[in-house]
Amino acid sequence: MNEITAIRQGQADGDEGALPHSIEAEQQLLGAILTNNETYDKVSAIVGAQHFYDPVHSRIYEVAAARIAKNALASPVTLKAFMEDDEGLKELGGAAYLARLAGAAISVYAARDYAQMIYDFAIRRELIQLGQSIAARAQKVDVKSEPKEQIVEAEQALYNLGEQGQAESGFQSFLRAVTDAVNVANAAYQRDGGLAGLSTGLADMDRKLGGLHKSDLLILAGRPSMGKTSLATNIAFNVAKAYKRGALPDGSEGAVNGGVVGFFSLEMSAEQLAARILAEASEISSHQIRQGDMTEAEFRRFVEAAKALEACPLFIDDTPAIPIAQLAARARRLKRTHGLDLLIVDYLQLVRGSADNRVQEIAEISMGLKAVAKELNIPVVALSQLSRMVESRDDKRPQLSDLRESGSIEQDADVVMFVFREEYYAEREKPSDDKLEEMGAWQERMERLHGKAEVIIGKQRHGPIGTVELAFESQFTRFGNLVKPWQQGSDIPQGDF
Repeated sequence: MNEITAIRQGQADGDEGALPHSIEAEQQLLGAILTNNETYDKVSAIVGAQHFYDPVHSRIYEVAAARIAKNALASPVTLKAFMEDDEGLKELGGAAYLARLAGAAISVYAARDYAQMIYDFAIRRELIQLGQSIAARAQKVDVKSEPKEQIVEAEQALYNLGEQGQAESGFQSFLRAVTDAVNVANAAYQRDGGLAGLSTGLADMDRKLGGLHKSDLLILAGRPSMGKTSLATNIAFNVAKAYKRGALPDGSEGAVNGGVVGFFSLEMSAEQLAARILAEASEISSHQIRQGDMTEAEFRRFVEAAKALEACPLFIDDTPAIPIAQLAARARRLKRTHGLDLLIVDYLQLVRGSADNRVQEIAEISMGLKAVAKELNIPVVALSQLSRMVESRDDKRPQLSDLRESGSIEQDADVVMFVFREEYYAEREKPSDDKLEEMGAWQERMERLHGKAEVIIGKQRHGPIGTVELAFESQFTRFGNLVKPWQQGSDIPQGDF
């Protein structure tokens, strides 16, 4: 065994710039697995075939793992049949090398330490190769490759390495995908048939969507003054306010309720957005806050609400016309530093892409947002403007064809929702005072529509479409749960703010 180790170590160390590795650790871990297959169960979560420096060791581990997964014995004798034609193994002595590996096996207790060492060396090698790639690209002066783009790409590659332990995740087995699906269903089942996703704080919307699901892109669209931003800030506030950290089912730390929210506000400043959220929390109208027209009691309530919100994990970025690549980079950085459970972008048409054609640019942005949702494994809610075609119809309720500038928004989105307030249009149809009959009908209609809003779900990849009715308090720019006629006088909550 020592001779073989010396040969392999000598071959590996022949170059002065040899990458970090430990042939001996690889040999002893493989020996432990071949003598006691239960060792594999203890180390498989840490190390994979791709983490071995020596390609022969990588293949031995791969064959052994495949055998063990089938509940079959993986030993020097059984592996010999599968690796007889392996040229690399023949150079080391063939079946005799497998026997020597088993002869120098370490104890099961030390196996995890050796596996961790092999994994750490693999990550170091990835880092070195990534650094060399970054340096090589930076030295090559290319008009097409701007330094800013290189920084974003380097940051993305480093993030992927930090999150996954390897530069590329590649294919995953169906078994793993099925296990993840069962875990999501189990999470919903544990909540007594409740939500599988993140709660919006709006009961009827949660019931229809099942919450905001990880890796989903949700488009929230509407015409100006419909309340898109208000609904987005309501959801952001509800999620951040409910944030509670604890141990997750997989043993890691994270949000067990609510979550950390990132909000890209490309239209309003951070201060204006904060004022809106404070209006909701303190129940003082946005107009009063802007004018400073508050009584002493109202101002005290406003300050108390501000203090209560200080601890909310809600992060606002109000950089105007931010490029999609930079938006993704900042989202990654936020997840790395503070965690990130929900990302909101207000609004999609104000993000910048690199394409010259506007339709292609919007397609690039919507694809980029979906990529962020999948990469960071979080729901991304992107607000979107609707075309003016809505205004020319008698029924002003929006539909999928009204999505502005690109069909790719509809294509990339997992959920498309429209905010619609009929009250807004009805107000502008007020008849003249001398038309008493028409005025009476109009007043009756206004009473029926007052304080009501609809969220029309036009597309939902994993659930039903339909309409969710919500209450809307315009003075506080706040959406809430709408109390149905049969719930009058009951204790049904009308939005827990």
